[in-house]
Amino acid sequence: MEALLRRGRPVRPQRALLPLLALVGCLLPPVVVRAAPDATALPATEARAWLNRIRSAAGAANYQGTMVFSVGGTMSSSRVGHYAVGDQTYEHLEALDGRQQRILRHNDAVHTLWPQTRVAVIEKRETRAAWSTTPQQVDPQALELYELRREGSARVAGRDAAVFMLQPRDVLRYPQRLWADEATGLVLRADVIGLPEGTAATPAVLESTQFSEVAIGIKPRPEAVLQELRNPRSLEGWRVVRPQQQPTDLTAEGWVLQRPVAGFQLAGCVRRGMETAGDQAPVLQAVFTDGLTHVSLFIEPYQPQRHRGELRARQGATATLMQRRGEHWLTVVGDVPAPTLKLFAEALERRRP
Repeated sequence: MEALLRRGRPVRPQRALLPLLALVGCLLPPVVVRAAPDATALPATEARAWLNRIRSAAGAANYQGTMVFSVGGTMSSSRVGHYAVGDQTYEHLEALDGRQQRILRHNDAVHTLWPQTRVAVIEKRETRAAWSTTPQQVDPQALELYELRREGSARVAGRDAAVFMLQPRDVLRYPQRLWADEATGLVLRADVIGLPEGTAATPAVLESTQFSEVAIGIKPRPEAVLQELRNPRSLEGWRVVRPQQQPTDLTAEGWVLQRPVAGFQLAGCVRRGMETAGDQAPVLQAVFTDGLTHVSLFIEPYQPQRHRGELRARQGATATLMQRRGEHWLTVVGDVPAPTLKLFAEALERRRP
């Protein structure tokens, strides 16, 4: 379950590694924002136009660079590339720190490679909404739940950026500050901001992801992904794991979210095998989104030897809730405040044995 949990939320540049970077040049620099004279909410038409630019750039632009992820005072970095050719999408990610890992994606076919242990996980990812190895995307429908404010301008990775704050209209989700490339709309940096606590005047930045260097509008290089995906000799001597995955829905599996959590819609539901290839029962995964962030529910058979008492934890912006539910074990994880996860857990009900 732990391996599934790591892969069941948005993929940042090696969140699982989190070593302190040795190269000072890779550290996240302070960003000087030239404040806008009026940081009130943008008119609906202008806000939607910006979010459409951001969404289009994340999917259709060709770019490659180095992304740095920071949480809790520690950092990690990854080399990423994204290429779009017609309706085909190609991505690659390589960890530059800590444990070696590479991710290759062609549309919904994904290879996750661990060179040190020579393990390869090959899968087709049906629940696309919660998977990404590249920058933030925002569905314009998120404007129903967030207010978009223009805060000014800044420079990120040598490029001019417009700075926006997505301010939630309730306390079920976190604010996010985005630095969008003025020329293309690609998100160059994204900060998740905590909710106000106690007497603190300024909420803390829970985590931050940004390009330290990036080239946008490059010639696409799909062969950089396909060459390894299609070469049968590239994994000779590796242990290849192919988790089985079957699209389904909560109702068909005997579950229902009795009280929908405000603003979150079901993005997909699958029954999937474990990475250990058959020694555990399949896990049910349902992904919910509000257009900006995601919450995943994992349901698996309860096993006393593995599942202890209820667990609540948070790392950066990601909260996790684990608890027993009759003969099942429920895990809820997402980049949302802990009370939001509790609403999901309390709303989930078993409708048949």
